[in-house]
Formats: sequence, C-alpha cells, structure tokens
Amino acid sequence: MIVTNEAELSMLLQVGRVVAETLHKMIVEVRAGISTKELDVIGEAYLSSKGARSAPRLTYGFPGSTCISVNDVVAHGIPSADVLLQEGDIVNIDVSAELDGFWADNGASVVVGKDINGRQPLVDHSLATLRGAAALCQSGRRINSVGGFIEQSAKKAGFKIIKNLGGHGIGRALHEEPGDILNFRDGTDKRRFRKGAVVAIETFFNTRSTLAIEQSDGFTLLGNRGGSAAQHEVSLVITDGPPIILTPILYA
Repeated sequence: MIVTNEAELSMLLQVGRVVAETLHKMIVEVRAGISTKELDVIGEAYLSSKGARSAPRLTYGFPGSTCISVNDVVAHGIPSADVLLQEGDIVNIDVSAELDGFWADNGASVVVGKDINGRQPLVDHSLATLRGAAALCQSGRRINSVGGFIEQSAKKAGFKIIKNLGGHGIGRALHEEPGDILNFRDGTDKRRFRKGAVVAIETFFNTRSTLAIEQSDGFTLLGNRGGSAAQHEVSLVITDGPPIILTPILYA
C-alpha cells in the first residue's frame, strides 16, 4: 500500500496502536506455567474489544488469533493448551490484525523468567538489530540494504539468520508488495523503497538454523538444524526521512 492522504495514515496508526497494545498485554502475562493458548485468549479478547480482527485467521484460517512460537519454533507456532511455558524458554508472539480495512503487524521475543539457558543475548540482539534496520527504511534506499544490515549484525554477534523468511508490504492486506524484504543482501534485488509505502520489517535470528521448514500441520515452522529462534517485527511508513512507526515498541 502507498499512503496517499492523512485519513489513510490515521487509520494505519489506529490499527498499529491496537496490535502494539495487544502484543504488550500478552507479553506482560508471559510467565512459567501459562499456556500459549491462554496467552492467545488474552490477545484475542483485546483485539475484539477494539473492533479488530486477527489477520492470520482472516487470511489463512490459522487456528489461533496470534502466532506463538517457543524455543526451536521459528515462526507460526499454533497456540495450544498443551504447551506450557517453562523458566528460561524463549517465546515469540506475533500479532497482526485488521481494523476497518487497514492492517498492521508486529512481534517480539522474550525470555520466560530467569535466563537459565543463556538466550537473552539472542533476544536483545534481535531487537537492537530491528531498531537499526527500521532506521534504514527511507525513500530511495535499496530494499536489500536492510537485509544486508540484518545479516551483518547477526554475523558479528555469532548468530544465524533464517534466509527464507522476511518482511513484507502491508496496509490493505496482511501481505502486499514489496514482498520478500529478506534478512540478507540479495545482490539481484534492485528494488528501492517508495515514499508512502507501508512495510513490516522483521528479524529472524537463530543459534543454528538458516532455513525454516513447514511442518505437517501446514503452519508451524521449524529450523533445518534446530537451535533457538528469536524474531522482532515493526510496521512502518516510508518517508524521505525517518520512517513513521505504526507499531510503537511498548514491550522493551
């Protein structure tokens, strides 16, 4: 989507705020012993209270209102009453929604309780990298410069990136052009960010894996070599200067 007027921007800011608040409300409830289904119910209730609808349900018939991925699940984890968070787990919550025809997407990973498994550096570096990558999103800049920044940031910290997942355009649907805003620099990608474009930028960091493999349920993505996964995501609007952040980071 290309934003063409203030009314569109206002609506995008509204849905962005709702998904950011939903993510925050879920993250503050993260604790050992809670199930991913219980977290999902919290998110679903807040979205509903604001008149918003779950984007993965609307778009893909996803069996949950939010995607909640634990430890080695790279993305699209299905909320379950059988998955109870444990001390030291790393959990990713991805919230996307539609409100009055406009869409926004955000996500964050956190460590459950005490970092007994040494996963906090992975989480911290993913978030720091997302902030840096978002700052690069400017009209006229090559899209692959974001991927190059994410890739180099991960490499310097000793982490891997998931090469077959990335950010995407958004605004009037969950996934729009530009597609495949990857976590590495694709030298064949000559595209540039356009002023007014709405995009979701994502980091997909891992301690071992470089590819996400879809499982038999049709949704859950696991790494090809195991390892712990972390993801952070922000929706924004491209300008000639710093981007307009639609999903403010309320969880850090």
